[in-house]
Amino acid sequence: MFVHLHTHTEYSLLDGMSKIKEIVAAAKAHKQTALAITDHGVMHGALEFYFECQAQDIKPIIGLEAYVAKTSLENKDNSERSPYHLTLLAKNNIGYNNLLKLSSISHLEGFYYRPRIDRSVLEKYSEGIIVLSGCPSGELMTHLQNEQEDDVLETIKWYKRVFQENYYIEIQEHEQQQFSRLTPRLIDLANTHNIKIVATNDSHYTTNEQHKFHDLLLCIGTNTTIDDPKRFKLDGDSFYLKSSEEMEKLFEYIPEAIYNTQLIADEVNIQLEFNRTLLPQGTTHEGRSPTEQLEYLCREGLQKRYSAVDKKQTERLKYELKIIEETGFVEYILIVNDIAQYAKEKKIRIGVRGSAAASMILYCLGVTNIEPTQYDLVFERFLNPERKEMPDVDFDFPDDKRDEIIQYTAEKYGHDRVAQIITFGRMGAKASIRDAGRALGMAYDDVDKIAKLIPDVLNISIQQALESAPEMNDLYKNDSKVKELIDNALGIEGIARHASTHAAGIVISAEPLEKIVPLQRPTSTKQSLSSQIVPTTQFAMDDIAKIGLLKMDYLGLANLTVLEKALDFIKETQNIDIDLDNLEDGDPKTIELFAEARTFGIFQMESSGMRSYVKELKPQNIVEIAAMVALYRPGPMEQIPNYIDVKHRRSTTKYLHADLAPILDETYGVITYQDQVLQIVRIFAGYSLGQADVMRKAMGKKIPEVMAAEKERFISGALEKGYDEKISEEIFNLIEPFAGYAFNKAHAFSYATIAYQTAYLKAHFPVEFMAAVLCTSGNSLGNNQDKISPTLAECRKIGIDILPPDINKSKSNFSIEKNSRENSSIRFGLSRIKNVGSATAEQIVLERQSNKDYTSLEDFSRRSSTKVINKRVIESLAKCGAFDCLADRNVVVDSTEQIISLNHAERKLKDTGQKSMFDLFGDEQIMPLPELELNRSNYTKDQFGAWEKDLTGFYFTEHPFLKASENISSFLSTDIVNINESLSNSNQRVAGVLKKVDFRTTKYNKRFAIFELEDLTESKEFVIWPEKLQKFEPLLVPGNVLMVEILIQNRNRGLSLQTNGIYAYDRESQKIVGFEEKDLKKIQPVKKNVSKNADSNNNKIHSLNNLDSKSFKNEGLNIYIDETNDIQSDKRRLSRIFNLIDDKSGNTPVYLHINSIDGKKQSLFLSNVSVDEHLIRDIKILLGVLGEIIYEKDSVSSASAI
Repeated sequence: MFVHLHTHTEYSLLDGMSKIKEIVAAAKAHKQTALAITDHGVMHGALEFYFECQAQDIKPIIGLEAYVAKTSLENKDNSERSPYHLTLLAKNNIGYNNLLKLSSISHLEGFYYRPRIDRSVLEKYSEGIIVLSGCPSGELMTHLQNEQEDDVLETIKWYKRVFQENYYIEIQEHEQQQFSRLTPRLIDLANTHNIKIVATNDSHYTTNEQHKFHDLLLCIGTNTTIDDPKRFKLDGDSFYLKSSEEMEKLFEYIPEAIYNTQLIADEVNIQLEFNRTLLPQGTTHEGRSPTEQLEYLCREGLQKRYSAVDKKQTERLKYELKIIEETGFVEYILIVNDIAQYAKEKKIRIGVRGSAAASMILYCLGVTNIEPTQYDLVFERFLNPERKEMPDVDFDFPDDKRDEIIQYTAEKYGHDRVAQIITFGRMGAKASIRDAGRALGMAYDDVDKIAKLIPDVLNISIQQALESAPEMNDLYKNDSKVKELIDNALGIEGIARHASTHAAGIVISAEPLEKIVPLQRPTSTKQSLSSQIVPTTQFAMDDIAKIGLLKMDYLGLANLTVLEKALDFIKETQNIDIDLDNLEDGDPKTIELFAEARTFGIFQMESSGMRSYVKELKPQNIVEIAAMVALYRPGPMEQIPNYIDVKHRRSTTKYLHADLAPILDETYGVITYQDQVLQIVRIFAGYSLGQADVMRKAMGKKIPEVMAAEKERFISGALEKGYDEKISEEIFNLIEPFAGYAFNKAHAFSYATIAYQTAYLKAHFPVEFMAAVLCTSGNSLGNNQDKISPTLAECRKIGIDILPPDINKSKSNFSIEKNSRENSSIRFGLSRIKNVGSATAEQIVLERQSNKDYTSLEDFSRRSSTKVINKRVIESLAKCGAFDCLADRNVVVDSTEQIISLNHAERKLKDTGQKSMFDLFGDEQIMPLPELELNRSNYTKDQFGAWEKDLTGFYFTEHPFLKASENISSFLSTDIVNINESLSNSNQRVAGVLKKVDFRTTKYNKRFAIFELEDLTESKEFVIWPEKLQKFEPLLVPGNVLMVEILIQNRNRGLSLQTNGIYAYDRESQKIVGFEEKDLKKIQPVKKNVSKNADSNNNKIHSLNNLDSKSFKNEGLNIYIDETNDIQSDKRRLSRIFNLIDDKSGNTPVYLHINSIDGKKQSLFLSNVSVDEHLIRDIKILLGVLGEIIYEKDSVSSASAI
């Protein structure tokens, strides 16, 4: 029986494409008893392969195709760019451990284009390893091809000496004559030197039909196209997993080569151990055992945390300590505590996500700041004694401090015992289309068009896209080129494309990791010294967990960085120390911020949908914020209106059974948390909380057989407790969907706490908070204008002045300045200007702070380092106004060459050790600097603004739409920032400055355009199709102010903003060209004198005070709206409400309730309408944070109360 011993999977990245489950199934179908995995230089798939083989009753043979240096792994010159290939197989557990070591060494020590070992390393770790001489790229075959007879013999003798009977000569047959001609010679060498010969098939894909997709994969990996005659390729279609019959036929002339494959398989015996607990020793003191140390720290912490300890807290701590000891995770908790204490010692903020906040132990240790009994957090969600899985503590650190924590962990527990965790990026639907298109040599625009037709749905497949996107399906059926593209993309979809470092995962071991997992260098690292680099495992997260290693998540969270930075700013500007961990829950200003949905920059609360719900909910404390965090997800989101209505007493909760009330009252009758599911199961079916959590996790997998078994068990338990069968089944049906998607309560409270802390700082210290948000925009120093721009717009919205970049006042990042009246503003940082960067900015600031302010352009030129200052930097600084304090911007922009020339001349003198004319006068002398011969142009304010926007994301001079907006805002239906899914299938009118236009052609070769329009709030792209383009193309000139009528549609791939009409605004006349204002539907203001309106039969607005209560109907739509200082916006908002109502005539009365700025309240009857969910939704969107809409039964009492 033949066994495949040379097999590549998808983990031979962009070279192999066999998925492990498929290739093992193919071997099983061929009735083969064993199978090897030999990926190029890596063991990424070894454990996945091991488990899959066991599942399909195939013997797993773990190996790799190693790269062997031609000389030494220390040698890294050009001769080593193409190392030899060698097939290595683990014969037993010793061999497996040596493979781990060899693979790790190849990556950590020998990497040069490829992960390499050499003969000396191979000999050192040779025990238990079977060696096959390799493919045509192997050492033996290379010498044969080059007719280097002495080297051939030396190679055979060396490998036979080191590996003895475990060395085999490998032969292959892929119908490539340049290699096939050498097979007789290989057989002759094997016979001469008494070496067994073995046949292999260099499998890179599973079936021969996949060879064309594999060819495409090679093009992707080598960045070539299928038509490139010089590209690397595997000739023919024979590199698949052949059947035993096919292999026996190929080598019928030497049957022992087939027999020996089974011989090797029989010799292999690997038995790997799993589900162990490989925890390092935790820190102990004064001779205490780990258990005693943990108990000591917890008792000490209990007294510190509580002013008066009660029995409930004492019993809870005692119970948790007992479970921790019984499950064997004492050392785990001590390590968690050690990391947390280091962070606190270094004043690094920490957050704990997941279920860890449910632990009293972690609260007493100071790892978390959430008291679990206060919020009824269930410990069994953190550590379940009946599931006996390692608990999961996931840390959040400021994103700029994460590396410091990783370094500490490595130094504390050993650099050889700490690693990051690998993860694999796979070819998703869009990526497969784009990669396939590039490899096929198709035009970018053609490929991009198809990729964009795929709906923006998480993990959607190409097949699902074809089924849900009619346009894509139509092209697939009718366009042969599109069909070829998609068919090829389908062939490579889902394959592992690249390896990267997991964003959070860290593994800590009690012994050197190289004995347990293979390691490799991280894909990216900020450490400069190789000794500091923390490697990554070659096994992914799931495999790490099965081994039993301690795994933690260290996640870099930008919001913690914001909190740290904001606290620093507050201390710097106001000398106030804020203790965020002891804030008053329900602080009035913070609650007001949530009630008004001013949640830009607030953790978890920024999306438009969340802001809308927060506005309706008006949360009063962390408990209600946590509920919103938990509910605002697909599925639970449907329950948010119920939660809000019950909270505001617009409806009441009806429980299936009274015993649900104590569990669900805190969330207004809505199942919100997993913990509530556990409590329900415990109360109704008599489960322990541990058993309930096992049930919850099983039900979450949605396996029908499991669901049926759990239902039967639940009902049986409920019957035993005295509940009748009908109610028991109804309760199970109630909790069933929530078991899969209900939120972890401890996690929700952890996030809600951070949300509350960020909101508190924004409410009380808005300048400091927004400056911190700006400093961390983009998650690192740099430009990131796309992320900075919305934050700057928010600053302007809430009245914070943004000062322009200034060479003498700006710091590297954003900073806070106070004027003579002690009013604070935010100064734009030099490093956040496009093309400048942090190194340049820091050098400029350091020179200024070390000496004095720059006095002129000449002075700046003289003092600046040529290493960081170049023409591009000078141009960027000049155009955004950073030199305005030294010279007229018109002059500086046109004189960058002269500035750079002077700078270089001075530096050249200094670098050669010569005295410059400046130095001759000495520091004490005032020497007039040579004047630069500067040019001058007269640029417009619009040009200044365009430069500023491009380089900083903000207009400092004047937004080009500012004046126009004052004149045409009353004609608009919405701002660009408010265009979202809620406006789907509606016609809207917006206006702004045309930023850019991209003309394209349809598949029918007709021109259309995509243009970007920007108003004072945001910019978005709009499409104008051929028919409309013919009419309006002359207006599409960048810089023009345009008013655009659009149709908003929600397509599978996102919002489509289709242009129906365009009107130009003339800046001189301040009017819309070609249109009389009377022809535009203007918004009529609400008139203050409502008594006159009440008497007018032609006016639909009537004061409720002038109407008899008998005229009211029993139900009505009540609209509550706040008046603002922006009259034009108020007019526009009201006009749009009237327009919506005009289109919905019916029998339900609509009442408008206005809260005036002066405190007066007024109620108006508008008209009778037909109410549906679309009308309510549209009005809600129009109101935003400035009002609310209530559709209720008793409108009379509601109106009368105003």
